[in-house]
Amino acid sequence: MNHPSRRLVIVVRADPVICGHSGEARNLAEVALTRGFDDVRLLTWPIPTLEAAGLPLKPLDRLLPYSPGITVERPEAVGDYRVPDGRHLAGLTGRLVELLAEPVPTVCLSMYLVPHTTVVVDAVNAARAAGFDPQVHTIAKAVGSDVTNVIRSCLREGRFGAATVLFTTFLANDEVVAVSEYTRDEIIASALEVDAHCHTTFADQCRKRVRVSYPPIDSSAFLSKSDESVEEALARRGLERDGYILFLSRVARAKGIYDLVIAYGQMQCRENVKLVVAGTGPALEHVQAMAKEDDRIVFLTDVDDEEKPLLMAGCAAYALPTKPEPDFVETFGIALAEKMLAGGGPIVTTLTGGTGEAVGKAAVIVEPGDINGLAEALDRVVLEMSAAQRADYELRAREKAMEFDRAAVFDGLFPREAAAR
Repeated sequence: MNHPSRRLVIVVRADPVICGHSGEARNLAEVALTRGFDDVRLLTWPIPTLEAAGLPLKPLDRLLPYSPGITVERPEAVGDYRVPDGRHLAGLTGRLVELLAEPVPTVCLSMYLVPHTTVVVDAVNAARAAGFDPQVHTIAKAVGSDVTNVIRSCLREGRFGAATVLFTTFLANDEVVAVSEYTRDEIIASALEVDAHCHTTFADQCRKRVRVSYPPIDSSAFLSKSDESVEEALARRGLERDGYILFLSRVARAKGIYDLVIAYGQMQCRENVKLVVAGTGPALEHVQAMAKEDDRIVFLTDVDDEEKPLLMAGCAAYALPTKPEPDFVETFGIALAEKMLAGGGPIVTTLTGGTGEAVGKAAVIVEPGDINGLAEALDRVVLEMSAAQRADYELRAREKAMEFDRAAVFDGLFPREAAAR
């Protein structure tokens, strides 16, 4: 049997989940093919399981294909109804053990500590215990919800045992990274709380070991569009260039969607521009009900990856008034960086979590939750900002966002692989 010479396995919630980190996995996988990996695999969940979980999903018939050499695996659950939970984890872990049993040098990256890093650690331990002697190097990447959802909920509820398991699993990897400086700081702060209660040393280990790897973005997908393709995309949606404010993100309270809809109702510029809400999420139906009397608000729930940069490029302004909530804080803001590459009108956002790391000095900033300030900022951008000012924002934004190009991020995350080229 012929084995590949080098393999990369990414354990992640991949497409069709609408999530910036599924895009991260795709971008890292594509770059890996140019960095000497001849077998790249995304190990993820069966689509019916994702649908049953209620996660926002892209249209299944319009998913972008992966390049040859990238395989998406969706292992089926192990066991039947008598196993109430963990059946799919067993499938993922078992399949990874099978891959590790092959004599192939493998780099294994997990994104989302719960449960994907658990899958990797358990599989590596099982492969070694079985005597397979896997040639594996593991990297665990903590993304936003690992901290703002999982770790913080453990600390709020006093579930220090669960927090201890999470930190020991994270630190059991050969390398540990965070999606932003903000996330790294939050990991250390959370570790200090666990240490104070459990007399552990997680914070010191995290300070020494956790480094930052920003989300990788396929800049070519946002830079290569033509004016004609933008105009055609807008025409299909009944929109005009510079004729709308765009919200394109998960439709959730923490993204500031309620604040934006209320602010739009009091904006002077609403006579000039529509509000386009592109995306799905837990707040969608409620927000649609709020806006049912306002025919100037347009909802698009089926935007795919090809249309996204076209809508971004054609907007008068892009608004993401994200704000901290108990279950979510914007730890970077991938959509912000994508918009910065796409061009179009200026970004109006908040300095919440890690958004400042994404936008630098290339956005108009308002205070989180300040509805009047949000309305005033968007009125200023749409009605008062000169063409020269808009062009300056667009140029600065694109220059800043190129820091997150997927090739540069890959080479920073996998320096040994980049050096081996």
